[in-house]
Amino acid sequence: MAEQGGPGAAEAALRAAARGVIGAMAMSGLRQAATALDLVHKTPPESVLERTTPRLFHRVPKERRAALVELVHWLYGAGGGALFGVLPRSVRRRPWAGPAYGVAVWGAFEAGIAPLLGLPRKPDNTPVERLTFLADHVLYGVVVASSPWPHRD
Repeated sequence: MAEQGGPGAAEAALRAAARGVIGAMAMSGLRQAATALDLVHKTPPESVLERTTPRLFHRVPKERRAALVELVHWLYGAGGGALFGVLPRSVRRRPWAGPAYGVAVWGAFEAGIAPLLGLPRKPDNTPVERLTFLADHVLYGVVVASSPWPHRD
């Protein structure tokens, strides 16, 4: 049921999914800079595709793999955004909701999704890499939680 002056649940989820794609794009930009500065050696989306779908990943020409990684990351971002959109509006409107959600998404990946996919723990990630991943997930959450005027999700 839609709250007064707000969209219905499906509309809120769809808008948040769109912001999830934009948030994933913003994360990718931050990761591109971090990789170029040699702060991050391999991004998690690339590692996930290499590990979970090696045949598909290696069938894609090398010069096109980055595009595949991005598209999959954007889809994942859309799904995470849609989940944010179905949270109660009273939660989504809190100032801390976006950053906390971004950190929760990162935590859910590290603690739940990665082990389910059989991805090895990365204890060798440097503190700088971990901080970079934390920062890009906070950025993702901020974008997902933003609700541009005149829309009020």
